[in-house]
Amino acid sequence: MGMAPGSLVTGQMVAGLRRLGFSKVFDTQFTADLTIVEEAHELVHRITNKGALPMITSCSPGWVKFAEHFFPNSLDHLSTCKSPQQMFGVLAKTYYAHKKGLKPENIVTVSIMPCTAKKFEADRPEMRDSGFKDVDYVLTTRELAIMITQAGIDFNSLPNDHYNSIMGKATGAGVIFGATGGVMEATLRTVYEKVTGREIPFDNLEVVPLRGMEGIREASFIIEGTLPEYRYLEGIELKVAVAHGLANAKLIMQMVKDKTAQYHLIEIMACPGGCLGGGGQPIPTNAEIRLKRIHALHAEESGLELRKAHENPEVIQVYREFLGAPLSDISHVLLHTHYVKRKVN
Repeated sequence: MGMAPGSLVTGQMVAGLRRLGFSKVFDTQFTADLTIVEEAHELVHRITNKGALPMITSCSPGWVKFAEHFFPNSLDHLSTCKSPQQMFGVLAKTYYAHKKGLKPENIVTVSIMPCTAKKFEADRPEMRDSGFKDVDYVLTTRELAIMITQAGIDFNSLPNDHYNSIMGKATGAGVIFGATGGVMEATLRTVYEKVTGREIPFDNLEVVPLRGMEGIREASFIIEGTLPEYRYLEGIELKVAVAHGLANAKLIMQMVKDKTAQYHLIEIMACPGGCLGGGGQPIPTNAEIRLKRIHALHAEESGLELRKAHENPEVIQVYREFLGAPLSDISHVLLHTHYVKRKVN
């Protein structure tokens, strides 16, 4: 579109989608916030109940399928949380359909993704918990750009439109989800506040190691001042790691397999730089462009009033009206999944 890498064009994308004929346009960062809330509670539950640790993020479908092929005996370490794309799809055909008085079979969900592996993820047989195919179609951002161009839409002159309501609001946690280290940082904000009732002391947690482009990054901090129901976590040194790119994923998964990975939580993204470096993104994508996209996301996030996933009013609303609570029975049915051991051809 002639704009510099890292340009924030969210509102224009929304406007472009409406001009292409979409009835409603929502924000998958809403379900990124929801994923963070479920994942944070899952981590605390695993620590509490001696579940498989380290827990490993599962929002990158390229990484998940890699694990199914090459580390099938370590799949119990993957978080059971679906990705934001799939959480959105299942809620669109259950919660949203009910709220709007629509028949789910008449809803067609199309996600716009930076990731080519999202197409495979949407087709997985596990992703039909709404009773229908939760996400009907996936377009990459590059495919969307082609469609806008072919439709004769002047992208640069489009206004900054807003998302539709109910599932269109996100916090800073959802914004940084697509940058390497972002899921980890967002999850820690919610975990720490859930356990202590206070904001995470970023002077105690070195955020810098979680951000950046090093292949594997580590951080740790001591949990202090827990709420009464979490006294058993008082003084625990929570250890975390971030890896991006499948070569680094393989290194850290070998540590998990060998039981030498002394972490509680690991974030893994298949693509260098995270989702913003995905295979469906505008070409070229190199190290310099990835950094510009990362800086743009963090700049956008730093200016937001709400920066923690559990403070998203629309996430609070969906729990109050539909899901009940994180890890509830209906949350397990709709928002969580399982993985499949696959052979290496």
